[in-house]
Amino acid sequence: MFGYTIGVLLLVIVFGLIYFGLAQRVLDRLYLSDKVALSLLVAMIVGSFINIPLTGGRIISSINVGGALIPLGLAIYVLYRAGTSREVGRALLGSVITAGVLFAINIVTRGKEAWAVYALRLLDPIFYYPLIAGLVAYLVGRSRRAAFVGAILGVILLDIADLIFYVNQGLRGTVAFGGAGIIDVTFMSGVVAVSLAEAIGEARERLQGGPVAEGHSKSLLANLQQPMQKPLPNETEGEEGNDE
Repeated sequence: MFGYTIGVLLLVIVFGLIYFGLAQRVLDRLYLSDKVALSLLVAMIVGSFINIPLTGGRIISSINVGGALIPLGLAIYVLYRAGTSREVGRALLGSVITAGVLFAINIVTRGKEAWAVYALRLLDPIFYYPLIAGLVAYLVGRSRRAAFVGAILGVILLDIADLIFYVNQGLRGTVAFGGAGIIDVTFMSGVVAVSLAEAIGEARERLQGGPVAEGHSKSLLANLQQPMQKPLPNETEGEEGNDE
């Protein structure tokens, strides 16, 4: 119940930031408008009640529309709109490394009731996954887009790895892609990753007096310096380096 409350609080905070226009800078990097972002949140909330069965029998698996399918679609969209092939590569590499780190944690903690740190009642174990996923995805991806994509795809790859593990080991188990809906690790990992990228990127830009101009389009630089000002539709946005 405690973990559920934190998840709802996070959802309310994200909804509020978008509704009051305080997340516009981040949404600009993800090529989303306020209306589209709010619509996606509502769709994820509604989709949280829809689970699609994938396999049954010894291994029961399902995918949640709001917790996995919609975030996956959003990650693919952002990846498609990524500025350069280098950024795409970082995002994909980040997703693989994120999945690997989380899978290693699963192997180490498998069969245990909770992590040792939970014995100190610091935080529900489910919230360590998005924190770790978000951090790893940011460290590898660096940019807001690459971190966001890497975190979401990394968690989904983790579920796929778990499913393969159960099959190869002949174990019984349950794998729920986005099983907790919008309060699942998938969505929260993306939020943590892009939040880290925004906070650290903003701090670096302030320290160096603004975004790096070399290799960036004029429309992008204008948007970085004045996030609320939309770039012209025909101008491309090749954003890298200081979009961290």
